[in-house]
Amino acid sequence: MTKEIYITQTNCITPLGFDVESNIEAILRGESGIQLHSALSLMPMPFYAAIINDEKINSAFEKISTEKKYSRLEKMMILALEPIIKNSGVELNSKTAFILSTTKGNVTALKNNSEESFNNAHLDVLAKNVSDFFGFKTQPIVVSNACVSGILAVSVAKRMIQSELYDTIFVVAGDEISEFVLSGFNAFQAMSDLPCKPYSKNRTGVSLGEATAAVLLSAEAKNAKIKVIGDSSINDANHISGPSRTGEGLFRSIQNALKEAQINSDKIHYISAHGTATPFNDEMEAIALNRLNLQNAPINSLKGFYGHTLGASGLLETVIAIESANQNILFESKGFDEIGVSEAINVIEKNLEKKIEYFLKTASGFGGCNTAVVFEKIKSNL
Repeated sequence: MTKEIYITQTNCITPLGFDVESNIEAILRGESGIQLHSALSLMPMPFYAAIINDEKINSAFEKISTEKKYSRLEKMMILALEPIIKNSGVELNSKTAFILSTTKGNVTALKNNSEESFNNAHLDVLAKNVSDFFGFKTQPIVVSNACVSGILAVSVAKRMIQSELYDTIFVVAGDEISEFVLSGFNAFQAMSDLPCKPYSKNRTGVSLGEATAAVLLSAEAKNAKIKVIGDSSINDANHISGPSRTGEGLFRSIQNALKEAQINSDKIHYISAHGTATPFNDEMEAIALNRLNLQNAPINSLKGFYGHTLGASGLLETVIAIESANQNILFESKGFDEIGVSEAINVIEKNLEKKIEYFLKTASGFGGCNTAVVFEKIKSNL
């Protein structure tokens, strides 16, 4: 019999708050972290993005450490992990792993032309710095696969525990706003001139954001509210940046995840989708969901609240989706007004009460990568 895997702890650090509770309160109020910024060090013209205040990061970090050696992203990741590790009571022994998930990591280190800065930009160095802060005994594992990284890390952790390599795995995902990332999306002419509007006819592109999120996966059901019951990651190798027009990779990922979960698509009560508000991504998702008869399942994109937080997005949105299920509330897909995809999908227009037992998290990214994970709420919490 396959070992059951649970998520027992969650946390997130975002412009809307430094814990899950404050983030949910902001979402229920309809607040967005996306603001207009003028920062010449990042972009020559004003831009919309969801950026965390530096002073808030530093003052929160000072409460747990006086060390000055950590980068801004490292501080954000440590802040996301610290309460989870403390509250879990899990011993950091040889059966406890640490996975760090990111798209760009400490890419800002490359602004300084020195050997030390070049070294600090390596993802394994980032992972080791965060791992050493807490004293993990196992070698840190890095998952970096474009914008599916955060949710793919959950999939990797699930499989590692099922293979009995580890009993518990702490996962952190994070990315920050940088000149590198902004200039890249701007070069694609993909950045919105207003806060993004996923799936809307009036969308003009992506808004970028930054965040960190952390979860604890365990074979131990104690304190668990959510079970991870199916996952799949398929790369359709369609294009270096453009998604498949038929949604092939996403279609197969969801199909496989549902098969492992042993449920039909009509059992999915809610989908936390990728929804970047670019024409190609939103259209591809709508096509894939229709191919799977998921067009009636309530769906939202949280990008209207957080912007696209790259490698953090899949994990951050999973953390929020878990709260959605636990509280039996569907959160609005902020920015949506009028359907702007060719296939019908059931976009959540306002916060609604709904009993949620099974939900699906999807993500898609550059290079044709796609990931889908199916979650089940523990019966006692229904």
